Amino acid sequence: MDIEENLDKVCFSRLSPAVSIPVTMARKKIREYDSKRLLKEHLKRLFGIEVDVKSAQVTESTDFKELACKEPWLLSERLVVKPDMLFGKRGKSGLVSLNMDLSQVTNFVKERLGKEVEMGSLRGPITTFIVEPFVPHTEEFYLSIVSERLGNSISFSECGGVDIEENWDKVKTIFVPTELPFTSALCAPLIATLPLEVKDILKEFIMAVFDLFLDLDFTFIEMNPFTLVNGKPYPLDMRGELDDTAAFKNFRKWGNIYFPLPFGRVMSSSESFIHQLDEKTSASLKFTVLNPKGRIWTMVAGGGASVIYADTVGDLGFASELGNYAEYSGAPKEEEVLKYARVVLDCVTENPDGQKRALVIGGGIANFTDVAATFSGIIRALKEKEEKLKAAQVHVYVRRGGPNYQSGLAKMRALGEEIGIPLEVYGPEATMTGICKQAIDCITASA
Repeated sequence: MDIEENLDKVCFSRLSPAVSIPVTMARKKIREYDSKRLLKEHLKRLFGIEVDVKSAQVTESTDFKELACKEPWLLSERLVVKPDMLFGKRGKSGLVSLNMDLSQVTNFVKERLGKEVEMGSLRGPITTFIVEPFVPHTEEFYLSIVSERLGNSISFSECGGVDIEENWDKVKTIFVPTELPFTSALCAPLIATLPLEVKDILKEFIMAVFDLFLDLDFTFIEMNPFTLVNGKPYPLDMRGELDDTAAFKNFRKWGNIYFPLPFGRVMSSSESFIHQLDEKTSASLKFTVLNPKGRIWTMVAGGGASVIYADTVGDLGFASELGNYAEYSGAPKEEEVLKYARVVLDCVTENPDGQKRALVIGGGIANFTDVAATFSGIIRALKEKEEKLKAAQVHVYVRRGGPNYQSGLAKMRALGEEIGIPLEVYGPEATMTGICKQAIDCITASA
């Protein structure tokens, strides 16, 4: 493994507070529908525990008649409907409706589906709802498990629900180090104040959910609230995050899992194209536009290096000029790199405004990757976009090291002379942070 190209797999980056980079990290949020599906399937598989959770997912493509045939309980039970969009405080925002029949649910969804809502500083359309049975209850418990660097924190409260934050002093938390098993003794402080008639039930449930958490490579689970139905735990609201780097060993257990974009994020056509390209390759191809009018752009090999470049631009006070976050790794084929580079260059050169722009190409120092080979697709794309690069006054900075890097850098130098654009080329003698400073100097000199 090229360690510099895979730093995102071995550590978390320190990101500047001045810039928010949507890095390809291990923690990925999943919808409530999938969180409950995994809970139901795997508590039964692992422990034989039956959790009678029923839920249906509704999107723009949903036919309610077909859905009712597939899930007949929708016609016989009173229902709850709410957005399944990775944001909380749905009840406080008036986006949850209780004790409805299916026709009322249908009207509720149709009135709101595709409509934009504002949640804090974020705004976006509601595209997905979850429909469940209405469960009258009197008890509301809180449970969360969070993966941390040296273990997992487990929190529990007898006062769950919408006012959990106002009652946070009643939440009990324990920490379970990675090397230790989660035993009854460790669990005891969480349930110490519970009535005897429910203490063993909730202890068994908490310990089972923890084992499921580890087995499925969750990084976060929260049930707020869960209750007891006929003496058995029942999650009313649930959030989950998975370690997406563990997909290779969990694809059968996870099933048809989908990692949606965070609420408020809608892919542009450029981002969507690269996302589809990424899904079709064993390599990694990531691209997110941060500022379409930005004057500093990156096309960097490796998740770790890409974070360093972006973070440095933010630390130097130019986060507002950073056009994108991008990284390619995992030895993509030349044609894949070509298609990828075309999209990036189209964004870099869009709408020339008479001011200089900077494009940083390269990465860290590869251990095994043939640098000359990985540059081939980028060189072809730069040749194709020659006129657009000149019109947008793009100044290109290249920094790379690793096997055959001398040949790769020589090809880049020759390209600069051939197409006549400002193109500065550096090897491992130059620092990644230093290249960012040069890119910034370039655009400020033209201001």
